[in-house]
Amino acid sequence: MKKQTLSVVLATYNEEKNLPDCLKSVKDLADEIVIVDGTSQDRTVEIAKSHGAKVIIMENNPMFHINKQKAIDEATKDWILQLDADERVTPALQREIERMIHDAEAKDGYWIPRKNWFLGRFLMKGGVYPDYTLRLYKRGKGHLPQKDVHEQAVVEGEVGYLQEPLIHIADPELGRYLMRFNRYTNLIAKEFKGKKIEKNPLSMLKYMIILPLWWFGKIYVRHKGFMDGWQGFVWAFFSSMRFAVAYWKYLGL
Repeated sequence: MKKQTLSVVLATYNEEKNLPDCLKSVKDLADEIVIVDGTSQDRTVEIAKSHGAKVIIMENNPMFHINKQKAIDEATKDWILQLDADERVTPALQREIERMIHDAEAKDGYWIPRKNWFLGRFLMKGGVYPDYTLRLYKRGKGHLPQKDVHEQAVVEGEVGYLQEPLIHIADPELGRYLMRFNRYTNLIAKEFKGKKIEKNPLSMLKYMIILPLWWFGKIYVRHKGFMDGWQGFVWAFFSSMRFAVAYWKYLGL
């Protein structure tokens, strides 16, 4: 079996703060780095090129999976590891990835557990960990549907699971979380429009009261989010309120 090579692919937009640590974490793992940038207004492109990345400039499409798929399409190595700029590959995860892609019986793709950093701590309850995400797959075997904000890659063939976690520095401060929350609820509102969700009292009751209460109970009580301290409460509250906020925005579309 010939030596297997790996492309690390990302889609970026104004990620000058996050990108250096992300790229440093894969400098000994990646045989190629491909970045599709959504016309950043900061030093993102400069930083990417300084790390030897191939950079492609596109518009910053609100459905960011489009730019992620473009990066996947441009990769040329045997395997693809798709990352976000706020993610970090640990040395232990690097060793596991290297071992897996060189295994003669390697599967076509792998789910990777993810640890999410939220307002000063890793969330380990509330259904947040292990936050499995399908990011490693053979070139030509995986693609993104580009339809849903929370979609996973689709891999043709057999899929396995890695053990070592990917570190996700998602929300070190509340301001960043609220920015992402606003972006996600905008996309969900557009999904509601595409699905032609009814705008009536019953739908309002469902999306603004019933679903938020159900989701909060699921995260905070059933999955023991309360064990993550006040951060667990904040996470459960905003996660449940995304339905109400998105529906309210949808009413204005």
